[in-house]
Amino acid sequence: MPLFSYHVSHEQFSPRDLLRLVRRAEQAGFDAAFSSDHFHPWAPPQGHSGYAWSWLGAALQATSLPMGVISVPGWRYHPAVLAQKIATLGQMFPGRLWVALGSGENINEHIIGGEWPDKPERNAKLKEGVDVIRALLRGEEVTHRGRVTVVEAKLYDLPEQPVPLFGPCVSEGTAEWLGGWADGLLTTGQTVEQARRVVDAFCRGGGAGKPLRLKLDVCWGRTVQAALEDAHAQWRFNSLGGDVNWDLRTPAEFEQAARFIRPEDMASGVRVTDSPDQLAEWVGEYAEIGFDSIDLHHVGADQDAFIDMAGERLLPILRR
Repeated sequence: MPLFSYHVSHEQFSPRDLLRLVRRAEQAGFDAAFSSDHFHPWAPPQGHSGYAWSWLGAALQATSLPMGVISVPGWRYHPAVLAQKIATLGQMFPGRLWVALGSGENINEHIIGGEWPDKPERNAKLKEGVDVIRALLRGEEVTHRGRVTVVEAKLYDLPEQPVPLFGPCVSEGTAEWLGGWADGLLTTGQTVEQARRVVDAFCRGGGAGKPLRLKLDVCWGRTVQAALEDAHAQWRFNSLGGDVNWDLRTPAEFEQAARFIRPEDMASGVRVTDSPDQLAEWVGEYAEIGFDSIDLHHVGADQDAFIDMAGERLLPILRR
């Protein structure tokens, strides 16, 4: 049975509220938590963008949950500094942290200036950053000059247990590339068949036997129409598809790009329902693929109601 994780969306809620919510999620029976790491929200109406790494330290102390975070080396975080963050939390909370390292989104990474390159160049910079981080986490002194520069860097406080470095992706091509170097796969809940193809590509590229994690966007409400409207209000900005999510620069651009998305359109990218049983059935279809952990991201505004429903209905159904 997979672990069921509560999603911590820094774009949608304040750090203070998220700390309260993750504690409530633990009390409700969630097995873990998974945090975004944004500098900006997707669009101004979401209205939040807390610093994930400060929040993680507080949340790991305030709960007993294992936690993951998705981050990007080589842009707003220098890989050596990111390695120090990982090592510090890994040393303080042994065995409870995992990190997904991706190629980034322009909306967060352009703030340091410079050109936003194409995907192959971003992937090359990602791999360099991961190699630097891994060497530092092994306790090596690192000097590296390439797409990123590191001179005589060494970490002195290291985690006793290695922190797994996952690779995130949505496409089969990236998944196959990640299979050769990532400690595990993180993908999103596209269709069940697309998720299965991504997993197969990861295994084909060298990832067979490595952990598999899924982030699934859901929206539960008292009625289906209420859930559709809630998803539309909160998450339409992230539902544009294609490469738009990686390449638009500002929250205002996302708001403009999403202006024609209607509430009824949300069901194509978010599992929208008023039924815990229906939601459990959808989650079960992904569990059958073999995911070790499924992160449930309720994209709606009322997180307390979702957590209570999950604790009372959804999680017991899934565990049966």
